Amino acid sequence: MSRRRSRAPSPPPARARRLAEDLPAYFVAWDVLLRPEHGDVRARPYDDPLALLVDLVQEYDVQPPLQLVPLTDDPTVAMTWHQQLPEQGIEGIVAKPATSDYKSGRIWKKIRHAETVEADVVGYAGPAARPRALAVRLPAGRIALSQSLKAPLAAQIAVHFAASGPSRTARTRAGEAYAKTAPGLVVEVLAGTTRHAVVTVTRLRSPFQYAGLCGAGHHGADRGLVMAGKGAIAKAA
Repeated sequence: MSRRRSRAPSPPPARARRLAEDLPAYFVAWDVLLRPEHGDVRARPYDDPLALLVDLVQEYDVQPPLQLVPLTDDPTVAMTWHQQLPEQGIEGIVAKPATSDYKSGRIWKKIRHAETVEADVVGYAGPAARPRALAVRLPAGRIALSQSLKAPLAAQIAVHFAASGPSRTARTRAGEAYAKTAPGLVVEVLAGTTRHAVVTVTRLRSPFQYAGLCGAGHHGADRGLVMAGKGAIAKAA
């Protein structure tokens, strides 16, 4: 990614040509929102603008570096993509109801490829009484700040921080600030395996859990992947 970011500034023409050859860029079309002959198509069921996008690509014989995002309505194909594409740097798939209209924001399900691992808690972000996120040390040694904690989990973890006393501020390699905490707390996390490496805390994995401080009970790590079948469309993300 750092090499690709080197294309961001406007280089001299000669260097731009070399960069274009060494680091080719692609434009991948996900949706069509408007076509002159059809107007604004965002209010239509998703199947309709998708068909317009496919027709547009075929009508003009669009070829790489312009291309349509891979898509399917076959759950088996979608599952295969989810399992195999991370090797190519693809972080997951997006599932969209075929009958849904287009809305801004995260209204469709993004299913990232992730691995469940145990991680040591080294700190937290936000107030100790209600931490917003955790700083965790992953098995490879990298310290990362997690996604926002759900309220019940934040309340459970706060018990540990309340007993830890004063804390010092530290930062991850990405520059994110967190308050350091005493060792001893272990959590289970979903750690993204691709370019974003998103870390999501799923549950406690420490003596606190078995001492009854976790209250909410045990939640298994194995989670069913909800994959829409008929009436839904999955896209490689």
